[in-house]
Amino acid sequence: MPTLAAGSPKSLHPPAVPWGRSVGARRLAQHLLPRRGAQGFTLLELLVVMAIIAIASAGVALTLRDSGASNLERDAQRLAAVLESGRAQSRMQGTPVLWRAVPDGFVTEGLNPPLPPQTWLSADTVVIAVLRKPDASTPTNNAAAHLILGPEPILDAQAVVLAARGKTELRVQLSSDGLRPFTIVPPGSPLGMAAP
Repeated sequence: MPTLAAGSPKSLHPPAVPWGRSVGARRLAQHLLPRRGAQGFTLLELLVVMAIIAIASAGVALTLRDSGASNLERDAQRLAAVLESGRAQSRMQGTPVLWRAVPDGFVTEGLNPPLPPQTWLSADTVVIAVLRKPDASTPTNNAAAHLILGPEPILDAQAVVLAARGKTELRVQLSSDGLRPFTIVPPGSPLGMAAP
């Protein structure tokens, strides 16, 4: 029980008002109680709300991404996996494997068992250049050219440039220096450049 001595804590709860007392005493007791609605927000509540807003805005930004660019990147990642698989199979079988573009996709030749022609995941993806450096001279830039995937463990520098049909500004370049795997590099990168 608190006392009225100096330094003793005061009670937050007013003394109980018996039912028989006046309404004025009850109102006085209500005014002495702290109000919960007038306290405001805590820092934790504000941080939770800000985190929810940040997550929602990030989700919206990802859904609004250009579908042409994401489709092109997905086709490039798939092609990189196909080219690396072809290189591995070529080394394992000891036979040359060639990759070349066809109108709606690509063909990998020389594998045992042979694979049928593959189509792009997006109908808008096209190959605009196949770059090879057979020696130290200038690269060939011919869409009908092919890539050599093996059987040698170290190959010449090669690249494939993909674009979205009708949107030539959307480009993706897959490149290998002949030793490292095919990776996505900035469009227009010189042959043999490693990925950043």
